[in-house]
Amino acid sequence: MLKLVLSVRLLALITSLGAVVGALLMFWVGGVKMVGAFRLLADGGDSVKQVTAAVMGATDAFLFGAVLIIFAYAIAFGFVLHAAAAYREQLPAWVQVETIGALKRTLIEVILVYLVVDFATDLAAGEGHVSRETLVVPMAILLIAGAVRLLDTHEAKAEAG
Repeated sequence: MLKLVLSVRLLALITSLGAVVGALLMFWVGGVKMVGAFRLLADGGDSVKQVTAAVMGATDAFLFGAVLIIFAYAIAFGFVLHAAAAYREQLPAWVQVETIGALKRTLIEVILVYLVVDFATDLAAGEGHVSRETLVVPMAILLIAGAVRLLDTHEAKAEAG
């Protein structure tokens, strides 16, 4: 039984390391996109939309890389590595994940931020008009944010009574 538990912890650690590798790749992609934006400026291009879209695309990649780092640390320090209480208090709050529910909550919040940045990127790359298909993303943002708000209300009521 102990062997099974330790193997699951090993899988979680491998997951965490995979997230770090994915984060490094996303930082690389963001850097490449940012260099592309500088090249557009250096070439004397007059298209502000192209530069804006490149910078927003880089921001998307950097943000996703940061999200992967957050999850890598949260998984490693929340479920695999058990630090001493004195050391654990020195860790940032976002690393101190106690439950899968807290990790899922963080994931939902990060998805909201990512969707907002992605929608802004789509608007920056667009031709000035918004189609019906483009409006799906902000509607999804509103629905997810509403669901998170309902969860907050439900949790607050559960704690109170």
